[in-house]
Amino acid sequence: MLNDRPLKLQDLNHHARQFAHKHLYKDLALTEHLAMFDHEGWIKCAEFGLFRLAIPEKFGGKGATRTELIAVMEGLGYGCEDNGLLFSINAHLWTVVLPLIAHGTPEQQAQFLPSLLDGSMIGANASTEEQAGSDVFSMQTQAVKQDGHYILNGTKCYITNAPIADLFVIYANLDPNLDPLGITAFLVPSSTPGLEISSPLPKMGMRTAQMGKITLKDCRIPVSSVLGKIGRGMAIFENAMENERGCLLASALGTMQRQLENGIQHARTRKQFVHAISKNQAVSHRLVDMKVSLDAAREMIYRVARLKDEGHNAFLEAASAKLFVSETYTKFSLDVFRLYGAQGYLANSPAERGIRDSIASLIYSGTSDIQRNIIAMELGL
Repeated sequence: MLNDRPLKLQDLNHHARQFAHKHLYKDLALTEHLAMFDHEGWIKCAEFGLFRLAIPEKFGGKGATRTELIAVMEGLGYGCEDNGLLFSINAHLWTVVLPLIAHGTPEQQAQFLPSLLDGSMIGANASTEEQAGSDVFSMQTQAVKQDGHYILNGTKCYITNAPIADLFVIYANLDPNLDPLGITAFLVPSSTPGLEISSPLPKMGMRTAQMGKITLKDCRIPVSSVLGKIGRGMAIFENAMENERGCLLASALGTMQRQLENGIQHARTRKQFVHAISKNQAVSHRLVDMKVSLDAAREMIYRVARLKDEGHNAFLEAASAKLFVSETYTKFSLDVFRLYGAQGYLANSPAERGIRDSIASLIYSGTSDIQRNIIAMELGL
């Protein structure tokens, strides 16, 4: 349990590794094949204290720092090979729980936070549309105020956790002309009449993370469902994205550390032409480059966490971390594949699964090209 957490980051990391090894190990080949969400693992993570760790004590949390949470997420990434479960957890925390804490009313917080923190309720962020992915300002979902309620109509797609979600943060436009200044965030329970949720969408990787589409057909919600202020939806969204971009890939640090250690062991024991392949510079230098890039990636993620702990804006640093770590993670997984050769090409091997899972990091929470645009803008270019 993280209730009486150690103070040292390495202790938190180690504690998370042990928990993951004990409670999150399973037949991943089978669950991936069936695209099964690990609900039992989700509850175990909640009981471990993960969802409460970096939440202020007044909301029932443990008041840990962002840096401490990152250390735990890195440990989970090392000990848990189910990247889909960890991705679902991150989506829940960064785009639903934290926005509710930052912008929710006391009534909203009292209604939803206890269940979001104890794992009995799963959250999902619904902003993406077919024609409004990177260009989120172009969203077509509309909200109309009517008789003390808001009526929502539109379609959201590629929504992580949608098929299993209990609560959505849905972004819709109150302006009849779809001016971005009308974009507003709403808290909408999945049981709300008029909200239809698709079956899980089949994906290339992270298959245990459930992704789906939601359709809003005259979905009627009370005015108390507004999260934050009217017309301030984009500010909420951008803040959530800053948090997510800077911290989402913390678990990937642990994954890469595991990949590196396994790769080194394989290189030491795999023999070709009499000697271990680690004696070939093409192999040893690749592993050295992996080590150096992982160290750089780790520093970038922890720098964002430190800035947020100190109360600073980290918009530029979060975009830089998202860009560098996602590109590093993908190359890392390809290098691991090269190391294992034909063995790594087998379906459901760790190397094959690693490639499929890592490629998604180039897209989610803003593509690499979008991160470059953000960085260029922050540099005044």
